[in-house]
Amino acid sequence: MTARIFKPAKNAMQSGKAKTREWQLDYEPEQPRAIEPLMGWTSSGDMKQQLTIRFHTKEDAVAYCEREGIPYQVIEPKEPARRQAAYADNFAFRRGEPWTH
Repeated sequence: MTARIFKPAKNAMQSGKAKTREWQLDYEPEQPRAIEPLMGWTSSGDMKQQLTIRFHTKEDAVAYCEREGIPYQVIEPKEPARRQAAYADNFAFRRGEPWTH
């Protein structure tokens, strides 16, 4: 039972960054998922896959794992590459193709 401590990525469907500031603890699956033969649903008997715990800081999450004796893995977040963009760049002479409507 290994735990992953990470900062979740932002939702790809929205531009907001809600629920990305806190650290999240998820458990690695202990057993693989199985396909239920009658309906074809995917299921698992591992109840810890449903558990998600949120912490304000990474240190709080690590302290929780050490206090409870849970082996953990910390995954550091990757900073997004920022690209400077200005409205005037649409009309620059160095632009490869002319700007049109």
